[in-house]
Amino acid sequence: MRFTTRTEYGLVCLVYMARHPEAAWITIREIAEKEHYPVAYTEKILQSLKHANLVASHHGSQGGYVLARDPSRITLKEIVEALEGGTFEVFCEPEAREEIVCTHFCMCGVKPIWRMTKELLDKFFSSITLEMLAGKEKQVEDRLQELVGSIKQPA
Repeated sequence: MRFTTRTEYGLVCLVYMARHPEAAWITIREIAEKEHYPVAYTEKILQSLKHANLVASHHGSQGGYVLARDPSRITLKEIVEALEGGTFEVFCEPEAREEIVCTHFCMCGVKPIWRMTKELLDKFFSSITLEMLAGKEKQVEDRLQELVGSIKQPA
């Protein structure tokens, strides 16, 4: 699984907003300059996040973007879905692709593994909030270890 720069930049933009709750509205130019991103690309990303109701916007000289809800209520899964379309593509599902290279997809023993991978990833990403991602690296690592520990089964 690989995420595009769209998701990377989108996460950085959202973390920036979460770390600046005092700002009424944050402009595209402010984020782009601070993070050294192209303004046009940042604008497209923020439009996608707005379409997914993760950010709100206001036009005009005092306008910009703001988180649509508290960072504790925005999950990594929502962010990835808004920018990538999904967390994990089960490539052997007929609806996933117009053309399927494998002609034995309906008999494939790997299909349940891909489905379970998607389910686990969705569950994991749903438990990670923007508030967590906006924290200090050590705090995020500690929280992720807790989450992973709750998923692991004893051997």
